[in-house]
Amino acid sequence: MTRMGRIFSAAMVVAGGLIAGGAAQAQEKRELAYSFNLGITSDYIFRGVSQTARHPTGQAGLDLTYGTFYAGLWASGLDFGQNFAGRNIANAELDLYMGFKPVVGPITFDLGAIYYTYPGAKDNSLLSFADKELNYLELKAGASGSPWKNGTVGATVYFSPDYTNSTGKTWTLEGTVAHELPKFGAVTPTVSALIGYQKSDDARYKTFIANGSSDYVYWNAGLTLGLEKFSLDLRYWDTNISNVGAFCTGQTFQCDGRFMGTLKFTY
Repeated sequence: MTRMGRIFSAAMVVAGGLIAGGAAQAQEKRELAYSFNLGITSDYIFRGVSQTARHPTGQAGLDLTYGTFYAGLWASGLDFGQNFAGRNIANAELDLYMGFKPVVGPITFDLGAIYYTYPGAKDNSLLSFADKELNYLELKAGASGSPWKNGTVGATVYFSPDYTNSTGKTWTLEGTVAHELPKFGAVTPTVSALIGYQKSDDARYKTFIANGSSDYVYWNAGLTLGLEKFSLDLRYWDTNISNVGAFCTGQTFQCDGRFMGTLKFTY
């Protein structure tokens, strides 16, 4: 087992104990609650890589919670380009997820799983860059807290036994920070940033994901303006993936620096 694998295993064991401890301490009344969200984004960017060829798309999600348990689904339009037969590789993404968020003292833990699916994708057809399975599973373990007033910091590690497009065992580590600013009238502004690191030793990963490298770094920073049930997120994304061969500036899966915006309604 790799060093990161040992770290992840240890984190899961510790977090499992914390869940049990947190459950024993929890006195809150358990109630089933739900929320849904609708949004439109100028560019769906996932871990620094455009999933819509820099085009706008619609998105929607549904979340259910019961005590520390949560589950939900989220969908977005896609543009993965076409295979050599002229067929669209993937037009939609549907994610299914579930997990637990126990609270132990000032720390909120997040232990769960996400299954990414691409309904109708031409991922097993011949003459396609994606001639392997696009669907994949990720396990995650994270923790967050508020070390100062109106501020939040967090870290999450993800592991996929076989990442999208059959690109092998993949580890992803993300760190986040956010700070809510004083209200401006009815608007609540929040500044936030994220930095992520992803690694896989699989040859297909190096070819299709990181342009010859076994890892890459991605990051974003932006401002979210909240107004009752609406939010407008303005954000800059970038990665350190090499642009050799116009890898980051081609017709699809752009991974160079760019600004984007997302308008969302949550109920």
